[in-house]
Amino acid sequence: MYYLGIDLGGTNIVAGVVDEEGNIIVKASCKTNIPRSQEEICDDMASVALKALESAGLTKNDINYVGIGAPGAVNGATGVIEFTSNFGFHNWAIGDMMNERLGLDIYVENDANAAAYGEFCVGAAKDANDAIVITLGTGVGGGIIIDGQIYSGSNYAGAELGHMVIHHGGRQCPCGRKGCWEAYSSATGIINMTKEAMINPYNKDSILYKMINGDVSKIDGKTAFDAMHAGCPVGKAIVDEYISYLGTGIVNIINIFQPEILCIGGGVSYQGAALIDPLRKIVEAERYTKHNDRQTEICLCQLGNDAGLIGAAYLGK
Repeated sequence: MYYLGIDLGGTNIVAGVVDEEGNIIVKASCKTNIPRSQEEICDDMASVALKALESAGLTKNDINYVGIGAPGAVNGATGVIEFTSNFGFHNWAIGDMMNERLGLDIYVENDANAAAYGEFCVGAAKDANDAIVITLGTGVGGGIIIDGQIYSGSNYAGAELGHMVIHHGGRQCPCGRKGCWEAYSSATGIINMTKEAMINPYNKDSILYKMINGDVSKIDGKTAFDAMHAGCPVGKAIVDEYISYLGTGIVNIINIFQPEILCIGGGVSYQGAALIDPLRKIVEAERYTKHNDRQTEICLCQLGNDAGLIGAAYLGK
């Protein structure tokens, strides 16, 4: 049996054919090219989906439905994206529009939820019943699985874990609040911390400053980690601060949900042991259930950037 998933992003539309084991057989993609109309985007989504099927040697008769992961508040019951800031649309009936183009049942879910579902189905959270997936990218994304089901809240905007405040009156977050976890624990967060450290004149003799030749525009989400690995005390101090904020949010989440497993993905997660080992120590020291035999397992995601596509493909399984 094969499944077809579509990952609708602000930059690219990607469709993929996925098998029972979670292997992506083939992908097809095109640029999203926003801003433009809902009809034009759906036309391209249908075209990319059919191209993926053709490349895999399949037709629409070989699949039962199409799953779509999309940004925004997605009503999975109606197939309507009630709001998506990335595209500027309200009440986008994407399910009906794609059904008209493909003649197949359409399942739609928030993209972060779809990524969590991918990890739950065939990734790092495969054997769990309750799981949470955190992605550390430009922002902090989240997906919650409870009793094997995606939790999206009463208004389909749940699991915005990056927008819990961990520092009252703290750093400005793009959402409008101050002190959000996202402002500290995203890739953007550590980039901003690193830039602030490099502006400080006391750090101009550091290994980190020399690595970027004093040009803060060269700083990315791994710069401080690279400096730390090179023996830079400034780089280590930035990484330690970043992980302490990340740990604060993760302890909060564990104390609320007590999932069997919490998986961490996104670009920052590629730091591997340098991120996950000290993070586990923070969680072990600060979690509420210190004396409980059953503790949340913390691990890295396994599916990388394909998690959303695979999760979308499995939405109607």
